[in-house]
Amino acid sequence: MSVTAPRGFRAAAVASGIKPSGLDLALVAADGAGTAAAVFTTNRAQAAPVVVSREHLAGGRVRAVVANAGCANAATGDGGLSDAREMAAAAARDLRCRPEEVLVASTGVIGVRLPMDRVRAGISQAVARLSPGGGAEAAQAIMTTDTRPKEIAVDVALAAGGARIGAMAKGAGMIAPRMATMLAFFTTDAAVEAPLLERALREAVGASLNRITVDGDTSTNDMAVFLSSGAAARVDGERDYAAFRDALVAAARAIAEMIVRDGEGATRIAEVRVEGASTEAEADAIVRTVAESPLVKTALHGGDPNWGRILAAAGRAGVPFDAAGVDVWIGDVWVAEGGAARAYDEAVAAAAMREDPVRLRVRLRGGTASSWMWTTDLSHGYVDINAHYRS
Repeated sequence: MSVTAPRGFRAAAVASGIKPSGLDLALVAADGAGTAAAVFTTNRAQAAPVVVSREHLAGGRVRAVVANAGCANAATGDGGLSDAREMAAAAARDLRCRPEEVLVASTGVIGVRLPMDRVRAGISQAVARLSPGGGAEAAQAIMTTDTRPKEIAVDVALAAGGARIGAMAKGAGMIAPRMATMLAFFTTDAAVEAPLLERALREAVGASLNRITVDGDTSTNDMAVFLSSGAAARVDGERDYAAFRDALVAAARAIAEMIVRDGEGATRIAEVRVEGASTEAEADAIVRTVAESPLVKTALHGGDPNWGRILAAAGRAGVPFDAAGVDVWIGDVWVAEGGAARAYDEAVAAAAMREDPVRLRVRLRGGTASSWMWTTDLSHGYVDINAHYRS
């Protein structure tokens, strides 16, 4: 079950010819315009679909999202903006709604214009094929270097009855916080006012999609979109909101883990935790530096319990702390105490580097703040994929 698991949503996918082969254009549509929320990349070089979707989201009501793979429509100037607007207008014509009620998303190669004749034809075909069973193919159509689609559905118990949240996403490379680099689309049939929808999405993204990294790069095209059809029970009051948010967090974390596990060239993933920092911001800075360190990531790939790389990465995070007060664990193995090696079994620590996920923990002695992040190893496969991405 995917984005069409909630009532009031249909989806479709077509092979429009943007990519050399396979599905490459997806459409997710509600039966009528509903509330919507989104978060977008913080990259300053924002792609045309990000600019246009921001503009359309300001209208407060969204009917559909049209997304393509194979071309990012980024760094394409005024022509790219016109293409993104034409994508929305083409979907709106066939759906019989306003262009401002359609969001657009693109993923793929940067600096290339969309083949709009193919895009327009693909959108018309997709609208004709919309169905409640189209979610699985839609999840396939947005993939680029992904090896598998990413989708989930969860139930929510509200005071007035049940509701559902569905999701699909793409992402394998250029994954980092400040919107993890991917396209993610969430749907719900719960009736939710727009401010609450946005609040829930931002809280969920902060606890999931902004807690993953594959290579430290943030894309030009990132977005996470949340649509409500309002076809089920209403979210009413803080107890309902908490249940709704928790279900969304669960769905978003599941999607985030799928993205990390499918990271380009990844052979294992790790959970990095930092405890005892003075502030959450300082804990975030340290955990991200460790999680994105090439030396830590290559040690992960080799299964090498080289705790010195973890300590060194923490030390260059720009956070003041006393290195003589730092402890490090690999799995359950306490490998460093007070910034120096402890007596431990190297074979047991090496086995901990083969766990799923590998667990790396750094403890400071400066406060009570903590943070965490999922990361991947850095393999030859990652280099191979990205050395020939355009060719």
